[in-house]
Amino acid sequence: MAIRLEPEMGLDIPDDVTYMDLRARAEAACRTAEKLQEHGVVVEPDDVDRETASTLVAAYAKNEEKTSKAVSNVRTRDMTPASLVETNRILKDYGHLVAKHAAEVRNTVVNKLIMETENPDARIRIRALELLGKMTDVGLFTDRKEITVTHKSADELREKLHEKLTVLKKTAGGVYEAEK
Repeated sequence: MAIRLEPEMGLDIPDDVTYMDLRARAEAACRTAEKLQEHGVVVEPDDVDRETASTLVAAYAKNEEKTSKAVSNVRTRDMTPASLVETNRILKDYGHLVAKHAAEVRNTVVNKLIMETENPDARIRIRALELLGKMTDVGLFTDRKEITVTHKSADELREKLHEKLTVLKKTAGGVYEAEK
């Protein structure tokens, strides 16, 4: 069964778009691959496709714009549909932000620990309470070291230094005399 493709002509491409984001390109390629599968084309990623996809996603994670520009129409054409489908899968599964800020993660962890303090298992309750107590805000189970700094006047420091030098002279003098 032959597939007849008719491109749409006359679509305007905005001047401010110099490249297509990799996410959008992978999504479009995935939709195309789904259409191919409907017509009997097998699109199953192998190890090479998975390696290509993971390399592409790793580069995208480092620099989205640079990678998106590098994956041009020509380079996309050279990739297999399976590697594009795998790229799209990885971006969908792992590409979303789990939390935008560390405070959100912290808040989630604290809320989960608070929920675990009601667990019927005593070991889990105690561990949750222990972890809550170790939080820096609470500081219940943290070791604290207290350092006391005493400031001395210049005269006191000179006197202390003079005493130490006198002791050193006596010990060094005794050692020096013993060597002769």
